[in-house]
Amino acid sequence: MGSGAMAATRHRILALGDSLTAGFGLAPDQAFPVRLEQALRAEGRDVTLINAGVSGDTSAGGKARLDWALAARPDLAIVELGANDGLRGLDPALTRANLSAILNRLKADGVGILLTGMRAPPNYGKVFEAEFQAVFPALAAEHGVLFYPFFLDGVAGDSRYNQSDGLHPNAKGVDIIVERILPMVRKLLERAKP
Repeated sequence: MGSGAMAATRHRILALGDSLTAGFGLAPDQAFPVRLEQALRAEGRDVTLINAGVSGDTSAGGKARLDWALAARPDLAIVELGANDGLRGLDPALTRANLSAILNRLKADGVGILLTGMRAPPNYGKVFEAEFQAVFPALAAEHGVLFYPFFLDGVAGDSRYNQSDGLHPNAKGVDIIVERILPMVRKLLERAKP
């Protein structure tokens, strides 16, 4: 491989999500996409993260603004949507349909995908919880995309890593999310077409 091969490896990663991606309640430099970009660059990777997180967004909202998000011309995407669907008790079949449409559109545009899973709050009962949580791995398998089972792994329910609302990670929580998701993001980059 000549030196030109390395120069062509710049990747633009779209972080399509809700408040967990947007950085709700945090300083702009503490948001997940910013911290992930810093971690990847510290490994010598030539990446740019695009923060397409919108607080309060559902899977339907993410689907509705996909054209806008794709205007940034990403070649990779991390899809973190569904938390607000779960909080609002929306029909998991609708969440699945919206996320499937997003994945289809990203694939049609040649964008490599890492889908992140979410857990349902317990207040809607075991049936809803099971149906909701089954959406994410099923979609990843159906679409053949990389899958990270729980975006808030290691952070959810731990007051040390969350803001006072108990829902949104604080800066320490974001750093844990980044540390835990990094191996899957590396796989995403390895799968990317040069």
